[in-house]
Amino acid sequence: MKKRNIVVTPALPYVNSRLHIGHILEHTQSHIWASFQKMRGHNVKFVCAGDSHGTPIMLSARAAGVPEKDYIGQINKQQLQTLNDFGFEYDNYSSTDTETNKKFVYEFYNKMKESDAIEKRTIDQLYCEKEQMFLPDRFVKGTCPKCGAEDQNGDSCDNCGATYSPMDLGNPRSVTSGEKLVVKKSEHIFFKLNNYRDFLKEWLPAHTSKEIANKMKEWFNEDLRDWDISRDKPYFGFEVPDEPGKYFYVWLDAPVGYISSTAEACAKTGEDVNDYWKNSDSEVYHFIGKDIIYFHTLFWPAMLKVSGFNTPNRVFVHGFVNTEGEKISKSKGNSFTLKSYLDNLDSQYLRYYFATKLSSKPNDIEFTFEDFMQRVNSDLVGKLINLGSRGAQMLHKNFAGKCSEIDPNSSELINDFIKASEEIAGFYEATEFSKVTTLVRDFTDKSNQYFDSLEPWKLVKTDPEQVQKILTTLLTLFKTAVIYLKPILPQLAKDTEDLFNDTPYSWDSLGFSLAGKEIKPYKHLMKRIDKKQIEAIRNDASNVTKSTKAKDSKAKKEKPSATPKEISIDDFIKVDLRVAEVVKAEHVEGADKLLQLTLNVGEEKTRNVFAGIKSAYTPEDLTGKYVAFVYNLKPRKMKFGMSEGMVLAAGAGGKDLFVISPDKGAKPGDKIK
Repeated sequence: MKKRNIVVTPALPYVNSRLHIGHILEHTQSHIWASFQKMRGHNVKFVCAGDSHGTPIMLSARAAGVPEKDYIGQINKQQLQTLNDFGFEYDNYSSTDTETNKKFVYEFYNKMKESDAIEKRTIDQLYCEKEQMFLPDRFVKGTCPKCGAEDQNGDSCDNCGATYSPMDLGNPRSVTSGEKLVVKKSEHIFFKLNNYRDFLKEWLPAHTSKEIANKMKEWFNEDLRDWDISRDKPYFGFEVPDEPGKYFYVWLDAPVGYISSTAEACAKTGEDVNDYWKNSDSEVYHFIGKDIIYFHTLFWPAMLKVSGFNTPNRVFVHGFVNTEGEKISKSKGNSFTLKSYLDNLDSQYLRYYFATKLSSKPNDIEFTFEDFMQRVNSDLVGKLINLGSRGAQMLHKNFAGKCSEIDPNSSELINDFIKASEEIAGFYEATEFSKVTTLVRDFTDKSNQYFDSLEPWKLVKTDPEQVQKILTTLLTLFKTAVIYLKPILPQLAKDTEDLFNDTPYSWDSLGFSLAGKEIKPYKHLMKRIDKKQIEAIRNDASNVTKSTKAKDSKAKKEKPSATPKEISIDDFIKVDLRVAEVVKAEHVEGADKLLQLTLNVGEEKTRNVFAGIKSAYTPEDLTGKYVAFVYNLKPRKMKFGMSEGMVLAAGAGGKDLFVISPDKGAKPGDKIK
């Protein structure tokens, strides 16, 4: 088998907070895949770095009263320690705030200029005179320009789901200072993304999953927008060469960190980074969440193309971690700290659990403590660990830990397990990790059945020689299963290597013989989860929620409702209200508050509408319902697709939302007068 040069990366964690369970999901997925490739004998660089620039970090460092470099150094160290505690081992873990990364960022920028992919343009921006800085979207709030809801985010409305420019907000103010913002002009630097439209349109379907490629198609219905790659001072980042007071936008230098971290990994081994990023035979694989596909499947490939680096062979995309149908968050009371988890449970349990859920599709993962506990106790400990425990303890008790030949009657079971190696390898290659765990679980189930059917604890009194063979068979099956699961459970593999006095396992370790081998006395490899451990983590989640709600309550200030501006009858009759029938309603992947509605409006073609009513209605509640609908509202492009109108609802929000429906007798398409 030809050795491959492979770069594997999770997305870079932002160095402004502690890590959460979503990070562990992503690093689990990427680390499993990288570890499998290493077991197959390939040259793999599993690299990552802290995403260390941007306005949020600058403001957090100010609030902490420390220099930005000290701040990111401390947070980066904390994050890496957490990742190491979960068993993630990197060939290099760096920061985007390094001289190595700066060198590569400048190389990219120079290549962009040489390729006529850079343009300067004066734009309007929101400016806080008190803080003396331009503010990014996330630090701006105001009135939604679509529905009039107050206190909405700088780029999207939680009430109606609209997306917009912060310049369109009414009464914009700073999130940090509360000051009203003013508009100022500034010259910015843009990357002409549309120059690479044809390349990206062809590249996308070949290097992402079908689901992601279909999702990204909507961006090609029109020209790709130029990408603003500069920010004005004050800003924490790399200054743009020959542009005083201008800094590179964090999303430009962050992905370049994949290359600079690889370069640092190569420096440790005396290799050349170009053998991994500029060699046509080398391979690059990114593992990311579905919330950042735009950057990784449009901007990043275009940057690589213009700069002469390899584009990714594949961008693997995973979903969110949900519990009871909701995305995990502190405010909802369904979150817990990683420290609390590590204080109470083995990190391998969560790695295994995620592996049982992960596939090649970007589906959300439903996490419940009950399901988590059942899979660990029943499948992992009850089936797999049980094999090693029963076999090793009985072998030491009766045969001083010495193995013999296998039971001849078990050869078919063992051979079938070994023959599955290429099927399992195919599952790993395709990131179908749930299929790996299912197949191995089924074999461990059969192995336990084999052992139980022979009752060696009874047979040992009359035929000890046969029992030694049975125990050797059981341990052969156990060790085979551990080798298959080493990418998922690296610590279990190390402990098993120690038990059997083995060197580190590779894929070539399969097909071994234990005949005549002595094993060490058995030590507990894993223990079942106790309900008390789960309760301790649940209590932590509850405390996190109380703390968050207390902060939110303190931060909230009652605002008097503004008197609506009067309109004339001429203004009112411009709005065409009609009756519509909801023929289909469904959840929107990646959206916490939206439902996607297909409406019959009395015409041959249906209308597609995104409505921010998920907090009050399920899709089943709405299907077949008649609703009031704004017929002539200009369609608007949202990140989930095109919305062709608006469904009317009343209420305070949250669960107190009520869709407005006509009396019986009204038909789809009827005008509301």
